[in-house]
Amino acid sequence: MTMAAVIANDATRTVARSARTSVASIQIFSSFSAVEQVWRALEAPGEIATPYQHFDLLCAWQGNVGARLRAAPAPVIAYDSEKRPVMVLPMIIGSQGPFRIARAPGGKHTNFNMALWRRDFATSATLEDARKIVSLIGEADPTLDVLALSQQPLEWNGTQNPLALLPHQPSVNECPLLTIDPKAPAGSYMGGSFRRKLNGKERKLQALPGYRYIIARNATDATRLLDAFFAIKPLHMAAQKIPNVFAEPSTEQFIRQACIDGLEEGKPAIELHGLECDAEVIAIFAGVGDGQRFSTMFNTYTMSEAARNSPGLVLIRNMIDHYTRDGYTSFDFGVGTDEYKLQYCKDERQPLIDSFVALSAKGRIAAPLLSLKSSIKRAVKHSPRAMKLFYPIRHRFG
Repeated sequence: MTMAAVIANDATRTVARSARTSVASIQIFSSFSAVEQVWRALEAPGEIATPYQHFDLLCAWQGNVGARLRAAPAPVIAYDSEKRPVMVLPMIIGSQGPFRIARAPGGKHTNFNMALWRRDFATSATLEDARKIVSLIGEADPTLDVLALSQQPLEWNGTQNPLALLPHQPSVNECPLLTIDPKAPAGSYMGGSFRRKLNGKERKLQALPGYRYIIARNATDATRLLDAFFAIKPLHMAAQKIPNVFAEPSTEQFIRQACIDGLEEGKPAIELHGLECDAEVIAIFAGVGDGQRFSTMFNTYTMSEAARNSPGLVLIRNMIDHYTRDGYTSFDFGVGTDEYKLQYCKDERQPLIDSFVALSAKGRIAAPLLSLKSSIKRAVKHSPRAMKLFYPIRHRFG
């Protein structure tokens, strides 16, 4: 290579470095609606966002559950030097003892928490960018003590999550993931024996009068499936002696709103799938999608004799086939490694991380405590012996 070529290449790299987008400022708002236009723009195809952070889903949660919890909405927009948004960070603020903690909205109902990013910024962001965002948040609201960034993916659909560059630790749970090849033959993601087993179970279900797989396309279908869910799920949870999170005030209103609003336009925040026959709803699965990945949220199945034929597993198979035909490339089962999930996802897992960032002197006390609590929960969850000791206590005292 000639000296002229070397100089030219060095100049090109210098221009590229100087042209890289960086964060110049941030602004914290007091309502989700105040940032709706920018938020929705970063949901668009081509940008980087998980479906759990879509505006309609988190607005439904905040308007019902968040309001009951007195969580103060505080979404953050980060801007580049030309005042163009590069990030929306959905955030709520609440008190925990003497500490003011900023967290992701959605609570137990969002499997992943991540900011929405402009793609060109996310692909080139550095640790310094992530640190600057955090520093600017602390400067904008000096009353904040900790920024709790929990259950974050390291990347989304192949693009890095810039805030995952901050110091972090493994989350309590990871997420079973199924990678789909849309060009592969239908059902090739399953082993032959598992496929034959499910086919046999579905043939027995098909003998039920009016048996069908449905996706809720109108309020009537959605209401029928949700009525069944809220009737059946508490029975299963009571039988397992598990606290019923769906019985918490405002949770049912949140879920019904997220499943029904936008349905007539084909854009519900949560999609509902079901197996049913003329006599009953046999199984229900709900989740969110972004055109590339579908992510499951909640489910239940009948307590009638039809339950003997694994309707939940049959429904999942129908759902995966549906999204494969739609060109999706992955399907995940939310956090946790329940046995039914592992029948579809033997080995593939998506790791999730937590970052607890101190923003104040008090935060330097609170952040390590939050980190320790998360680490203990993870240790218990990953120890069969600890789980055996812990669950009787949890079931007794909730």
